[in-house]
Amino acid sequence: MAGEDRSRASNGSTALIRTPRNRLDQPKAPRRRLLPEYDPEAFGRFSERIARFLGTGRFIVWMTLIIIVWVAWNIFAPPDVRFDEYPFIFLTLMLSLQASYAAPLILLAQNRQDDRDRVTHEQDRKQNERSIADTEYLTREIAALRMGLGEVATRDWIRSELEDLVKDLDDRRALLSAESDEDR
Repeated sequence: MAGEDRSRASNGSTALIRTPRNRLDQPKAPRRRLLPEYDPEAFGRFSERIARFLGTGRFIVWMTLIIIVWVAWNIFAPPDVRFDEYPFIFLTLMLSLQASYAAPLILLAQNRQDDRDRVTHEQDRKQNERSIADTEYLTREIAALRMGLGEVATRDWIRSELEDLVKDLDDRRALLSAESDEDR
């Protein structure tokens, strides 16, 4: 049986004894791994720094200077100190090696940037949804206020009603004074 050892008890019978490494209340002992462990976040930040440097003019200038010095050394230096003769095979190997490391690091940096952009886009979308919901709510509230104000007397309406009442009172007074002048 897995996780259990068979051992002989003193009476000769076979008994199952649970070993401490299979206990559920204790963490497992770490296993040895063939590959080294690393922090993916730290490696990602490192790759972004390299990708950022590879995309600068400074990198191009340094790379150009190194290649010029390499070629000049291997052409003009004394033959016994040259390390890469004319077809510059070692230079080609070094540039290929640099490119083989640069491409995956750049892709890793781009993937991390895509992940950040995706999160930012999702946050922006949620913020836009909240803004739209707030705007719709405020629109409904303004419409309700306008409907409520339609039933409320406005200053102009009250003024016109008062003017009409004053005019009616003036007309009645004029009629009453005309009738009282006739009665005399």
